[in-house]
Amino acid sequence: MQRPVYLRGNQRLIWLLLLIAAVLLLALGIGLRDPWPADEPRFALNAQEMLETGNFWIPHRGGEPYPDKPPVFMWVSAASIALTGSVRLGFLLPSLIGALGTLGLVMDLSRRLYGRRIATLAGIALLTTLQFVLQAKTAQIDMLVTLWTTLGAYGLLRHALLGPARRWWYIGCVAMGLGVITKGVGFLPLLMLPAWGLLARRGQAGRLAWKDLGLGLAALLGTIALWVVPMALITTLGDDPTLTAYRDNILFKQTGERYAESWHHLKPWYYYLVAVIPWAWLPLVLGLPWLIPAWWHRARRLDARVLLPLSGVILLVMFFSLSPGKRGVYVLPGIPLLVLAMAPLLPGLLCKRWLHWLGTALVAVLGGIFLVAGVLGAVGLPALTDLATKYGVSPWLWWIVLGLSAGALLYWLRPRQGMLALAGWLAVFWCLWSTWGYIQLDATRSPRDMMQRVERLTGDDAWLAMPAFDEEFLLQTRQPTVHFGNATPLERQLQRAFAWINQAPHKRWLFIDQGKADELQCAELSRALDLGFQNSDRWWLIPGEAFDACRGDAQAAPLYVVPTSLEASAHG
Repeated sequence: MQRPVYLRGNQRLIWLLLLIAAVLLLALGIGLRDPWPADEPRFALNAQEMLETGNFWIPHRGGEPYPDKPPVFMWVSAASIALTGSVRLGFLLPSLIGALGTLGLVMDLSRRLYGRRIATLAGIALLTTLQFVLQAKTAQIDMLVTLWTTLGAYGLLRHALLGPARRWWYIGCVAMGLGVITKGVGFLPLLMLPAWGLLARRGQAGRLAWKDLGLGLAALLGTIALWVVPMALITTLGDDPTLTAYRDNILFKQTGERYAESWHHLKPWYYYLVAVIPWAWLPLVLGLPWLIPAWWHRARRLDARVLLPLSGVILLVMFFSLSPGKRGVYVLPGIPLLVLAMAPLLPGLLCKRWLHWLGTALVAVLGGIFLVAGVLGAVGLPALTDLATKYGVSPWLWWIVLGLSAGALLYWLRPRQGMLALAGWLAVFWCLWSTWGYIQLDATRSPRDMMQRVERLTGDDAWLAMPAFDEEFLLQTRQPTVHFGNATPLERQLQRAFAWINQAPHKRWLFIDQGKADELQCAELSRALDLGFQNSDRWWLIPGEAFDACRGDAQAAPLYVVPTSLEASAHG
């Protein structure tokens, strides 16, 4: 097979340049934006509260225990924020570390199995995958979880394919344990155990002794216990019922119950196959027409190097498909395994003419959409200009540049190098998104400016009440702020808020979205200040005097003081 022209030359130099390009691409934009909803502000708030209160064992959100996730991601976020001295600089670092670590593990294992050139191709394949780069630039837990699961798979595959390597098997099990106390699904590499056992019986992979299996699982459980045991002791021996509820929630409701009987993000069983993988795993999925028959031939030859990671991908997608609750990001850990299963086939795949035509067509379609939309927006198409006015953005020039760059790449590289054109266009897209896009969208996605305006309107010594809060507002508040429990029904939150406000109405204000107007009929809403549009809602700032006619109940709900708001107020 003909070697792709863009990989001829010194492989060590190409390897080094790829790693440098990965750091630059994935780190670009750090410091240019605040945490954006839905998840980023919550985890940044968790991390900040750990630093403010010194309570690292039990994550809190606005002073209230946060039971949805274990604490490892928050620990790494807190360390990043502390090291950089800034939420803006620090909150994206855990995902960057996770992405670079995952990339390094995939390339190193590919190098050991197939050589440096295929490892370089595997790195490029991973680095061009849409969901991988998107999550590397998003401060959600999943990229760090993917690092742990990839390290777990690395250790398993080193022992199975390049072993015996018991030390790496144990390291992989420890990594899986860290993955469990990061998000709960760190055990995913164990889904490769059935295929490993079958291949080992046929002499195609190293054997995993029962002793090593037991010690590995003990290492996994021991790593989990490093957090679970102290947490259980703190919550059980104390006399705080909220901590007991936290323990039961994190150990039971957020694990088996959430998987088997999800209460949100409900999707049909085929959701990942139809609505996620076709776009999120681009451009990898473009090669499936050639990969599937090639995998079949490898399967008939019992090629464990391909079958083990491929079985992991298939069972991972099946595992998440069986749960009624689904989010696209859940299947992110499958991408490194898919790249490993593709790795030995990449040189031949890149010689397929029709694959390059598919890449050319995709670049042409995406570039054409951006170019047409940008031009129509620039000339004032009402549907687009109304949308831009609503969200306070004007992306037309940015979109036009994306469209023109697609055309330039296609003209320069021609259809015979369509996959290279696609990789180049994706690099342009991510560079523009991480700079131009961040700057354009930050004022719309982050309420920083709104909360600074709230501080000016209320004065330095005022307090805010935030019923039915969103974490981005708690994160950005500039003055002392209270809320009434995330899971408390809104009616009871408002009763508690009215009682609290009426204790000092001249210094206390209510911050609430205007969609809750029906629940505020007792208030004098003519005194409400319209703060404008933020994150899909319009917001009111209402002075305490407007609630004179509202009857409150101090026992209706708990009251939590947001620790980070006190610190923000102290620093002006």
